[in-house]
Amino acid sequence: MSKSILAGLLLICSAIAQAAPSAQEILAASDAVRNPDYPFGLTNTLVEYRNGKQSDTSTLAIYSKSDAASGQFRSLIRYIAPARDASKLILYSGKDLWFYDPSSKASIRLSPQQRLLGQASNGDVVTVNLAKDYQASSAEEEDTQDGERKTKHCYKLLMSASTSDATYHHIEMWVETANTHPVKARFYTESGKLLKTAYYRKYQPQLGGDRPTEIVIIDGLDTNWVTVMRYSDWVKRDVPDAWLQRDYLPRFKPELE
Repeated sequence: MSKSILAGLLLICSAIAQAAPSAQEILAASDAVRNPDYPFGLTNTLVEYRNGKQSDTSTLAIYSKSDAASGQFRSLIRYIAPARDASKLILYSGKDLWFYDPSSKASIRLSPQQRLLGQASNGDVVTVNLAKDYQASSAEEEDTQDGERKTKHCYKLLMSASTSDATYHHIEMWVETANTHPVKARFYTESGKLLKTAYYRKYQPQLGGDRPTEIVIIDGLDTNWVTVMRYSDWVKRDVPDAWLQRDYLPRFKPELE
């Protein structure tokens, strides 16, 4: 092989290596698929199933905007249903998560790991950029089945928490190579126990991109315990900074939307 041909091959290999995205870049791209890059609102309907039968449900209005300093989202969540919970609020701002009950006028600090309904934790319902809380260390390519049992060629990301406030200790996530769509994820405790598996489904054009409008969460021990989160009523909207302050929670009024 001539030196010129060898040099050309080396240049091609170098260009391919430079073009391949890093695991962290793939994770950030999957965040952009899940979340718009401007303030928005949506409705999140959660339904819990036990052994195939519906056992509980909750409907939430979510208002989110990205914090310019951290790149992480700040969110206000308002309970719509059931009636017993209507107008209760959850505030996620920075590293703080607060629950406000208008009947008692008290705000209580929450943990992102606490369950909100079924297998959906507080940390699951707030809008987050995973690349801000996790470090992806590997992006091996492999085939996996999605939530509709179709085979997808994916990057398998191995992610470890990079902040003490991350909801999970580590995560495995499969991201489709063709379009960086999240396909599924497994969430683990520090001891390696599988907490749950999530499937990202029913992609639809919403707010300028194809986004998952349904997440199916399956318990790590009992596969008959399933929670479904369905997103609807996506809208680009203003989310005032005042809404994202703990002191403002008693004054928040839905009619200000």
